[in-house]
Amino acid sequence: MKNINTKVITTLLLLFIFSTSYAQNTIEGVVKNDQDSPIEGVNIVVKGTTNNATSDVNGKFAIQAKELPFTIIVQYAGYNTKEIKITELPTNAKPLQITISTGEEKVLSEVVVTSRRRIEKVQDIPIAVSVVTGKQAEQAGAFNVNRIKELVPSVQLYSSNPRNTGINIRGLGSPYGLTNDGIDPGVGFYVDGVYYARPAATTLDFIDVERIEVLRGPQGSLFGKNTTSGAFNITSRKPSFTSGADFEVSYGNYQYIQAKASVTGALSPKVAGRLSFSGTQRDGLIENIVTGRPTNTLNNQGIRGQLLFTPTDKTNITFAADITTQRPDGYAQVVAGVAPTKRAAYRQFNAIIADLNYQLPSLNAFDRKIDHDTPWRSGQDLGGASLNIDSKIGGGTLTSTTAWRFWTWDPSNDRDFTGLQVLAKSQNPSRQTQVTQEVRYAGKLTSKINGVVGVFFIDQTTKTKGTEESGNAQWRFSQSTPNTALWQTPGLFEGYGIKTNAKIHSTSAAVFGQLDWAITEKLHVLPGLRYNYDKKDADYDRKTYGGLQTSNPALIALKKLVYTDQAFTSSTDNTDFSGNLTVSYKASSKINTYATYAKSYKPVGVNVAGLPTIAGQPALDLAVIKPEDVNHYEFGVKTSPFKNSILNLTFFNTDIKDFQTNVQAAELGVNRGYLANADKVRVKGAELDASFKVNNHFSVYGAVTYTDGKYIKFTNAPLPLEETGSAISFKDVSGTDLPGVSKWAGNLGGEYTKNAKFFGNLGKFFIALDGYARSEFSSSPSASKYLIVPGYAIFNGRLGFRVADGLSVHIWGRNLLNKDYYEQLLPAGGNSGQYAAVLGDQRTYGLTLKYTL
Repeated sequence: MKNINTKVITTLLLLFIFSTSYAQNTIEGVVKNDQDSPIEGVNIVVKGTTNNATSDVNGKFAIQAKELPFTIIVQYAGYNTKEIKITELPTNAKPLQITISTGEEKVLSEVVVTSRRRIEKVQDIPIAVSVVTGKQAEQAGAFNVNRIKELVPSVQLYSSNPRNTGINIRGLGSPYGLTNDGIDPGVGFYVDGVYYARPAATTLDFIDVERIEVLRGPQGSLFGKNTTSGAFNITSRKPSFTSGADFEVSYGNYQYIQAKASVTGALSPKVAGRLSFSGTQRDGLIENIVTGRPTNTLNNQGIRGQLLFTPTDKTNITFAADITTQRPDGYAQVVAGVAPTKRAAYRQFNAIIADLNYQLPSLNAFDRKIDHDTPWRSGQDLGGASLNIDSKIGGGTLTSTTAWRFWTWDPSNDRDFTGLQVLAKSQNPSRQTQVTQEVRYAGKLTSKINGVVGVFFIDQTTKTKGTEESGNAQWRFSQSTPNTALWQTPGLFEGYGIKTNAKIHSTSAAVFGQLDWAITEKLHVLPGLRYNYDKKDADYDRKTYGGLQTSNPALIALKKLVYTDQAFTSSTDNTDFSGNLTVSYKASSKINTYATYAKSYKPVGVNVAGLPTIAGQPALDLAVIKPEDVNHYEFGVKTSPFKNSILNLTFFNTDIKDFQTNVQAAELGVNRGYLANADKVRVKGAELDASFKVNNHFSVYGAVTYTDGKYIKFTNAPLPLEETGSAISFKDVSGTDLPGVSKWAGNLGGEYTKNAKFFGNLGKFFIALDGYARSEFSSSPSASKYLIVPGYAIFNGRLGFRVADGLSVHIWGRNLLNKDYYEQLLPAGGNSGQYAAVLGDQRTYGLTLKYTL
């Protein structure tokens, strides 16, 4: 990575130097309050254009100018909005200084968002939304979504490797467990308006992010792709005609190194560019006692380039391209325990390994030792290109977003989690490509009606060529009859496996829209409607190979108990009308309330990872999965109860019919489990978000969520791990908890800042401490007492000095108390009783240096 860093940073410096030659006219100024103190986070907009900027920690801003004269709009929570007519460009001798005031100063920044396709303050919109700025994410060390969940406790992310990643909001979104390509995620993931269809994107590093908006609840009338539980709306920092550059490097224990760089500037009078890079490396946190090397390393690199063309003051055209690679040694899981099953004594895990004269390297998962004999590999590449056109027309903006993206996955896993050759190979490399097109118009339709209307299309194809192969210990784990001699036939299973070709092609098209009707200044009614068409075609074909070549019917029968040929095709499509209705009432400048009903859905699904067998034949009735039917109710109140405070409370209830869930089959040939429908589930709860600025130096922030998720009716659920081998194949788990859902989760933090000088630069000294906690949760589709992840709490801290321009430095620590905790528990393939864990990171710490030009 060091060579890559050097090349990229050199390129960025050259771009920075070149761009200064073509700097376009810009307005530079500073925003202060009545006490002559700078204000950070003020939104500045050039009226009649799409140009906007935000003031920095010193109150400074720079924004692209248009032909004189023109007007800028200055907006900040708690202050009167100000319009300023610019008749001459400011100069060094006569700089632009803006003073905004209010009867009761409210320094607490209410972040500006674009969730409703227009620039507005987050406290004004009738949506439950959490906002993490790029600066906040950087300072907290949240360089991917897995760490964002510590800042937004309604978010859950589970990842046993990038492919097998699920992201949920309020306990809903993706089936808990291993990923199946045949369904759509319930949480949308957007970067600069482009929909990312693969959940694996959430495991990659953020690159030059300006803002992360997490919308909670169904989103179907504002975004192109329908989602049932929420969306991530990520905005990158855009190219600027004012030259600038950031360089950042972090060093930490376990040989951690992270480098980031970003350069922006004008390339011609109407073209600006931005080039950004991020790279992360770290040694492994788990020791492989066989190889003598640590595993579960970090090795990520990403680069993103953008070009902004402004043919007129009212039109912006942005072309962006990015590529991210991930080459870690690992995502290895550690055996966390052994559950006794209902199988015969000779089929219990401890009896099996005793017969094979094998011992686990440790009976304590937090010794972090493995002896896996199959190498772990989790290589992935994700990238693409997009063209975005924003044009101001009438009272709104017409936006077109065209994008092509790809994802490739090159894995190797040890799914038995031991040093035995049970599974010698387990790998399912994949490639996914997608094309998306969204066109929408958002803006003022009449004096009392704002609206969004759009169309969306996505076409995607995923191809998988998988291999799973048995080793010399497979016979003992698969042995299901007392006749040991036959099972021990030399070479019977060694090298015996399956090669899989699977393909899924899906298309989706939609028309969507939402109105915001101001009946009065305080009372608004917001109806939304969506029409969707979805089609999925799947082909699955696997062939057995290898092992002992024999004509003995008894030996052939034993081999078929492990793997069989299987092939099926499925094709399905459906249409759906969905919509929502929100009523908002702004009782006062400090209280904003809203109530929402939403009827949403998740599209039809298809199984494309193998099906369980009945009498040796695939259960074709499970090939197609019904769409989810969602009814959602929500009530929220957003308040500023006293000076410098925000206190928001939300209540929600979501009922889902035909809930799409994941079933981990006992059969090895069902590679990643299969999909099924639970009759009905319900998730209800409440969320509280609060921020308080105690004085000019000290601020406190926190959030807590209570979530009660249950299967209302699920009569054909898979058996819990400890009931494997029972006379029945399915279990009624109606009334039990949904997997992956903690009743309680929350975060609490505080920061102290003080003006200071460092290396001649004026800035702020800061010290911050925050904590994240969640209660226990089930880690199995059907609750198992062995697969309950205990609750935990972790604490992070940082202190240092930051400036808008110049050198910033801080030291940081994560999991300061070195808490041992599980992120996920999962049974081994074949359900012999052993189960493994995805471990949370132990204590890490380091130093970050950042230089801004």
